Amino acid sequence: MITPGRIVPWAIGALVLLVVVSSTLFTVDQTEQALVVRFGEVVRQITKPGLNVKGPFIEDAVVFDNRILNLDPPPATLTLSDQKRLVIDAFTRWRITDPLLFYKALHTEENAETRLSNLINGSMQDVMGKVTLPDLLTEKRDTVMHSVRDMVNGAVKPFGVTIVDIRIGQAILPQQTLDSVYARMASERKREAASYRAGGEQKSQEIRAKADAERTVIISGAEKDSQDIRGAGDEKAIEIYADAAKLDPDFYVFYRSLQAYRTALPGDNTTYVLSPNSEFFRYFGDASEHTGKSRATP
Repeated sequence: MITPGRIVPWAIGALVLLVVVSSTLFTVDQTEQALVVRFGEVVRQITKPGLNVKGPFIEDAVVFDNRILNLDPPPATLTLSDQKRLVIDAFTRWRITDPLLFYKALHTEENAETRLSNLINGSMQDVMGKVTLPDLLTEKRDTVMHSVRDMVNGAVKPFGVTIVDIRIGQAILPQQTLDSVYARMASERKREAASYRAGGEQKSQEIRAKADAERTVIISGAEKDSQDIRGAGDEKAIEIYADAAKLDPDFYVFYRSLQAYRTALPGDNTTYVLSPNSEFFRYFGDASEHTGKSRATP
């Protein structure tokens, strides 16, 4: 029979045993690979999943993912061979192929991501400096990215890492270049608009000039026809006046005098200061003195 005095030692012993067992046994998942490290030195590499044993307290299990990992390096501003500048945002797929080299060189996945980002951006700058912008817009882009991948793989081989793929997620112009492009486009559109306006104004002036010339010709022709008609009318009127004068010279003189009065004395407020004996007023007296006397004269 276990007495109360023995329960405490048994409990302590069970607790110690549990701690020892928990520090000795560890599990490696199918998606993982592990290293057993003793005082910073790797003593064993585990690549198969299952339950494993390590030395308690003096050994640690360092676990790494053996799946393909994602990495999104920060966007980099690169200069192409045709002096075009692009902000390229790439994404990378990589995996740890040699945990031992990886642990010795990079130690953790966080360190690896930082180191890989620098290498990827540096390799992209080297490769992109030899290609042009059209190369990135055609099927040649795959060849360019394979060149970047191979260059990075050569650099990370001592790290126990393999780059599976590198692709461009987004490639845009720098904001300063975009502003310059937009300003140049706006300037070009304004220049085209000014050219169209100038062309329209010139065409308008040509149409106006042609219309004015045609108007001048038409008016000139109309005035000539008017003068011809007026001249013919005046000639006909002169003939009529001449015939009338021949029939009755005194009446013709009287009629022409009345026309002269109508022209010289328009309205009711016209005032002329002339002698009453003036020839102009000869018909203002007794008309018979002028008409009857002339008719009586043989």
